[in-house]
Amino acid sequence: MALFISMELKSRSLVGVSVCLLLCFSLSYGTKEDLACLKSIKDSLEDPFNYLNSSWNFNNDTEGFICKFTGVECWHPDENRVLNLRLTDMGLKGQFPRGIRNCSSMTGLDLSSNKLYGPLPDDISKLVGFLTSLDLSSNNFSGSIPSNLANCTYLNSLKLDHNRFSGQIPPQLGQLGRLKSFSVANNLLSGSIPTFVNLTLSADSVTNNQGLCGEPLDACKGTSKGPHTGVIAGAAIGGVTFAALVVGIVMFFYFRRMSMRKKKDDDPEGNKWAKSLTGAKGIKVSLFEKSITKMRLSDLMKATNSFSKNNIIGSGRTGTMYKALLEDGTPLMVKRLQDSQRSEKEFVAEMATLGSVKNRNLVPLLGFCMAKKERLLVYKHMPNGSLYDLLHPADDTGKSVDWPRRLKIAIGAARGFAWLHHNCNPRIIHRNISSKCILLDDDFEPKISDFGLARLMNPIDTHLSTFVNGEFGDLGYVAPEYARTLVATPKGDVYSFGTVLLELVTGERPTNVAKAPETFKGNLVEWIAQLSSTGQLQDAIDKCLVAKGVDNELFQFLKVACNCVLPTIPKERPTMFEVYQFLRAIGERYHFTTEDEIMLPSDSGDADILEELIVAREGPENK
Repeated sequence: MALFISMELKSRSLVGVSVCLLLCFSLSYGTKEDLACLKSIKDSLEDPFNYLNSSWNFNNDTEGFICKFTGVECWHPDENRVLNLRLTDMGLKGQFPRGIRNCSSMTGLDLSSNKLYGPLPDDISKLVGFLTSLDLSSNNFSGSIPSNLANCTYLNSLKLDHNRFSGQIPPQLGQLGRLKSFSVANNLLSGSIPTFVNLTLSADSVTNNQGLCGEPLDACKGTSKGPHTGVIAGAAIGGVTFAALVVGIVMFFYFRRMSMRKKKDDDPEGNKWAKSLTGAKGIKVSLFEKSITKMRLSDLMKATNSFSKNNIIGSGRTGTMYKALLEDGTPLMVKRLQDSQRSEKEFVAEMATLGSVKNRNLVPLLGFCMAKKERLLVYKHMPNGSLYDLLHPADDTGKSVDWPRRLKIAIGAARGFAWLHHNCNPRIIHRNISSKCILLDDDFEPKISDFGLARLMNPIDTHLSTFVNGEFGDLGYVAPEYARTLVATPKGDVYSFGTVLLELVTGERPTNVAKAPETFKGNLVEWIAQLSSTGQLQDAIDKCLVAKGVDNELFQFLKVACNCVLPTIPKERPTMFEVYQFLRAIGERYHFTTEDEIMLPSDSGDADILEELIVAREGPENK
């Protein structure tokens, strides 16, 4: 399917051609090259704490075995093709590993907080040319920043802070039009800071470089043309002083870095970020409901055991969710957002909007808290976890969920998404629908989480990284048209929800179909399409649901799901309101719903909805 998508893009615009080339490139390589890549990295780096040596075992020939390696994220769990490599804070020593060029499908590389040293390769773009995210911060890299990095045109994020880079920031980097995050703070850089075409730098991103000048720091001083004696003498004295300062700075950051470098065992709770908020514990939590007891950040810290990793109940593209228990026994959920690209003013405005969105099938947002750069959201607790956990438990117990409960969950979730699309003001495209964002209360009533949070990440982006980085959803749920349009639509939400419906009726995961033959490498939607083409669709239904007197309902349900995931013409998919009505009709005999729960949209046409959603919420420039 992905290859078909990339072939379609050849007749598109230049951006479309770039997308096609990268997707085709990603599909053309993998397995042997990626194995060689990881072996080379392991061989070229010292691993004093055995993070790689204990996990990266290459004595295996099964597809997907590298996906279980520490720090390795794959495109598909049954395919040896690296999507992201995150080797942060492992104490690794050595120079930048050139063998990384063989991970040709990789889009994200994080080697931060290690002991890597030496200069970066002058031809670094040939090694990591297709990355969208590169983080080399908190190492001992030195020398100049290669101007060749400007050829990594897909970069969204470039972090080189807390190293020993010297010389100028290459002005060519300012032409990286997709860059949303850039940091070179705490280095030995000098000269004028270049202007970036689509990025406004903050002072924090370039601070603690003794020789840097220009926006957002102090203006650069003009140099004198005439060599006067006083100037020369002053320069000599200044040179000695500056040399002493440089040595002092180098020594300061060397000892500071050495003192900050600790083994992961020194942070067993995985909450270093939370410990840095000690001085901000008095900050109030802004609440949307008067019935909720007033809280401060200190209350959230106590309730989550200082955001211990043992309190994590879920994580995804938008952030990590923690369970919290207040001193009065009130259970809550607290989400730590991933880096938001919004200013504080914009963030507060978005929170005010989301706090006003109320529906019986949405997880209530109770409040939020801003502490330094951290953004924390407080939600009502959902005791039965996520739909994903219910259908795919880690220990494979309790998987036999009966049909009425599955149907009830489907109808309630459809009602919530239909309300967001058609009745909510402002109307909201979720953009990240999966079984993980559907949470379950005491009565297994579904509650939708993460609605509206896509707005707090990077804004709608008309380039490849939006698709590759999962801006529009998790793998297995993303509508195929996103690869060529790169625009979120209501019909894209319908496709994602259709995949959730397939999960409910088949019991299978979206990217790893257990019942499919070993030779099948596709996702759940592709497997359903294959069964449909051979007249074997009945084989897709979860066996524990068959012959229970509900076969007709199962086939009707499966038909609705298949209509939602039509791949070629999004307009032929039903609207979310229609999906809700179809499911409601299937479950009529169970009396899950009442007559007037959701209003009939005045116009369910996608064009008008899309116009409102994109123009009103994202700005007229994205129209």
